[in-house]
Amino acid sequence: MTQTIAPRVRTLVLLLLAAACALLAGAGPASAHAALTGSDPRQGTVVDKAPAQVSLTFSESVSVDDDSLRVLDPQGERVDDGRPSGTSGTKYTVKLHAGLPDGTYTVTYQVVSADSHPVSGAYTFSIGAPSETSVSVYGAEAGGGVVGWLYGLGRYVSYAGFTVLVGGAVFVLACWPRGSGVRAVQRLVVSGWLALTAATLVLLLLRGSYTGSGKLGDVFDLNLLGEALQTKTGAALVSRLLLLAAAALFVAVLFGAYDKREDEEKRDLTFGLAVGGAVVAAGLAATWAMSEHASVGLQASIAMPVDIVHLLAVAAWLGGLTALLVALYRAPADTPVAASAVRRFSRLAFGSVIALVVTGTYQSWRQLGSWTAFTDTRYGQLLLVKIGLVAVLVGIAYLSRRWTAQLAEAVPAIARQREKEQAGASDGRKTEKARPTGKAKAGEQARSAEKAKAAEKVSGAAKGVGATKGAGATKGVGTAKAPGQGSSGASKGSGDSRRAAQLARQRAAVDAARQKRQRDADPHRFGLRRSVLAEAGIAVVLLAVTTVLTQTEPGRTEEEAKAANSSPAATTGPSSGAVTLDMPFDTGGQNGKGVVRVELDPARVGANDMHLYVERPNGDAFDIPEVKVAFTQEAKDIGPLPVVPDHITTGHWSASGVQIPMAGDWEVAVTVRTSDIDQVSVSKNAQIG
Repeated sequence: MTQTIAPRVRTLVLLLLAAACALLAGAGPASAHAALTGSDPRQGTVVDKAPAQVSLTFSESVSVDDDSLRVLDPQGERVDDGRPSGTSGTKYTVKLHAGLPDGTYTVTYQVVSADSHPVSGAYTFSIGAPSETSVSVYGAEAGGGVVGWLYGLGRYVSYAGFTVLVGGAVFVLACWPRGSGVRAVQRLVVSGWLALTAATLVLLLLRGSYTGSGKLGDVFDLNLLGEALQTKTGAALVSRLLLLAAAALFVAVLFGAYDKREDEEKRDLTFGLAVGGAVVAAGLAATWAMSEHASVGLQASIAMPVDIVHLLAVAAWLGGLTALLVALYRAPADTPVAASAVRRFSRLAFGSVIALVVTGTYQSWRQLGSWTAFTDTRYGQLLLVKIGLVAVLVGIAYLSRRWTAQLAEAVPAIARQREKEQAGASDGRKTEKARPTGKAKAGEQARSAEKAKAAEKVSGAAKGVGATKGAGATKGVGTAKAPGQGSSGASKGSGDSRRAAQLARQRAAVDAARQKRQRDADPHRFGLRRSVLAEAGIAVVLLAVTTVLTQTEPGRTEEEAKAANSSPAATTGPSSGAVTLDMPFDTGGQNGKGVVRVELDPARVGANDMHLYVERPNGDAFDIPEVKVAFTQEAKDIGPLPVVPDHITTGHWSASGVQIPMAGDWEVAVTVRTSDIDQVSVSKNAQIG
């Protein structure tokens, strides 16, 4: 049975790992967790005179340096003093040079949010009137590229290593103490420690480049490393390394002194290991809580301990599940996983699920803020996927509990059958030992008869040749025969001992094979294996989704940014808020796919400024031969009102004084032509006025 299931197991595990990797690959660079919620001057506005400064407001605290905020003129030259100032941590201002000429200016920013993620972006405003500019507002995204991909992979490996390390140790201490002597379980826990340690070192080296230049060559820049060590995230990574040194001592005791103790002595040592291990595990979990989502935003003092409990519950459940799977498939025949150990883990997993539900509900409320964020934000959509996976996982865990109960009922019958077989084997060995004893006695009688005949022959020979010669012959015969007899006895004894050892090894191998066949033939244990394997596979995907969630902008922040961008704000003139419309298009030709973005400011009755941007699916700006816009209000039978924007720079068109005659729901249609024959029109509705 195991020969037929092993290939299926390997195939299923590989498919699940491939699915997890594909999910991670599709995650892309880390999304900004601090959003730009306001600016002065605002994006796309035209001011009458040059402002003295530019101000940016973010949704949460960010850290900046001298190059974080830059203002560039149409030729790409800096016109700011390079010293951002701010007191609240969310609003920063940079002063501009005096006497700036008319034209279009570009504001770029690259900061680090309080939850450790880099945030970058750019926008334009104009003085007097828009002009052409050589600056592209679509630069490389912070946290992207090879460095961003490696950093994301390091985060996933660190979460997986923590889960396996903590969950495997909990499984051994709380559920299966005999597992401390199983080599497969030892390798699993040690592999978790190695993965977490290596990933932490890699994250520390990548940190400076990840939040800065994004260049792979800057990974070993000692100056960047020193700057990273002074940040909150750098301190958390260093603390994690120190705690991992304590974790190494814990693992050494768990699989060393603890394994060598007797059962009664293990009970005394279990309490000390449990307390020490809990402190180390909580400290490791705190290194994530103190530097990521939980450390900023609403109710941070409550969110951080809740996040620690959440991480520990995940590790105890999913890491323990991995250890159980390894034990079910890799434990030696003489050390099978007892049904009592599976029952104890089932209770542990149930408690972990309860903790996950409670802490997860609080975290969801804190990060989303509204029911609509479940479907309207990427964070909410990923959270729905995670909730679905947890529900499926709990359902399969219920089946595992049923198999565990049936396994417990079948254990006494199997044990009685095994005792009968062992008793029969013992009687057989006793019979085999008795038979050689009778043969030995017969052999001794035969040898005595031969000795008597030989003595008679010697006596007859002695009579024929005289007393002296006969005595000599007799002595010679006796002297020659005695050594021969002794050598034969020693050789025979040595051969018997070797054969006995060989038979003992063969009997041990046969017993082990018989026990393995009995264990594998148990349908309840077979069913438990399959259900636990399915749980572990879903757990891999669940862990991948959780990692992507930690790199995604929370729904509450995303909705706040949308509200800020669509609400009225102080500008140089009256405004009712800008409107931004993103419309994917596909003309069907070569390079015919992309996204066109229309920004209308202030989106009110009368004159408006319109900016239009064309991007490829990967976010790069590119030019097309022609783009046209038309406004239509079907309810009042107005339009279409055509607008032909002017080309400003790569992928950017603009039009000033776009007249909207009345308020209402307007259809904004954009015609995109990517070649002489490839053309398509896309549209969206917008509330104007």
